[in-house]
Amino acid sequence: MASPQPANCEVLVSLGRSAPGDGGIFEFSSQLIQRVVAAAPAWRDLHGVRFTVHLREDLIGLFGPAVGYLPMTRWQRLRHVQPRRYALWHSLHQLNKTRPPAGCGIRLLTVHDLNYLYGRNAFSTWRHHRRMRALLARTDQVVAVSQYTADDVRRHLGWTGPLEVIHNGARDLSHDAQAPLPGREPGGRPFLFHLSRMSPSKNPQAILGLAAAWPEMDFVLCGPPSDDAQALCARPQPPNVSFHLGISDAQKAWAYAHCAGFVFPSLTEGFGLPPIEAMHFGKPVFLSRLTCLPEIGGEAAHYFDDFEPASMRRVVEAGLVAHQQPGAAQAVRAHAARFNWDAAAAAYLALYRRLLGLPPE
Repeated sequence: MASPQPANCEVLVSLGRSAPGDGGIFEFSSQLIQRVVAAAPAWRDLHGVRFTVHLREDLIGLFGPAVGYLPMTRWQRLRHVQPRRYALWHSLHQLNKTRPPAGCGIRLLTVHDLNYLYGRNAFSTWRHHRRMRALLARTDQVVAVSQYTADDVRRHLGWTGPLEVIHNGARDLSHDAQAPLPGREPGGRPFLFHLSRMSPSKNPQAILGLAAAWPEMDFVLCGPPSDDAQALCARPQPPNVSFHLGISDAQKAWAYAHCAGFVFPSLTEGFGLPPIEAMHFGKPVFLSRLTCLPEIGGEAAHYFDDFEPASMRRVVEAGLVAHQQPGAAQAVRAHAARFNWDAAAAAYLALYRRLLGLPPE
């Protein structure tokens, strides 16, 4: 690892090609950078440290004037040279294909998941594996968003360098403005809610199977208008299933507030933001037992042992009954409160301090 830098230095935080609408990675990036922006004036005045955000050219200025901006170009994948020397490079996700600037100091990488290890063919796994090993070869410090991901990085990539686990936060939308989903009204038929980009790894097919076996319950599936989601919408579905793509935050908050429960039988997750968002509303959450979800959901969630519709229905029905017990919703909210963006950003800023050799706050 490069030596810590003195004061009067610059930190470059890179989003790569991440942009609004990209789901969890952009949510993580924007939430962290918003808090870096809030801290930037004090860091500049006290330590002479300036922050620059590296992102797509069409997003320059997105986070306001307190930070600088460096546009990303495709050539930076091959060779990245800048006129100034950066003391710290932080790549906010492992999908960022841009190289750190030549001559930069410490190179920090946040790894969200190694989901390519699960469910892909052998060639795809080998190709992603090779790319991750090359990425780690130009990295000094790794942060993983869950202990599960950290274990994957050590076990499958052989990483022996510094590694820290910093859990993501999750926004509490329970006090935000709400707008009903089209065709739904408060007090109507109960529904189970699912939110994702609906790729096969999110396992929406298990939810559709459950819906077919449970006609008395409605199922509402929401997410960005991805190719996978649109393909699902185009197929014939049970009459108790509805899709709403490209919903607003107000509509998302309404769905969380009015659903009977949140269903998330994902096959591969590095963290899983939507279950914690649902827990902020005190809702019962139903998860798979795979990858990091038991770590994130803890004892506050209910778990599917398999994805047979009858088995899934028993888990959900039992969980809905258990959730009626006094204090159940409060316990779910208390669990969600453990995951907040202020705490996550504070942990990253503390890490920046250590890597730059600055005194603790």
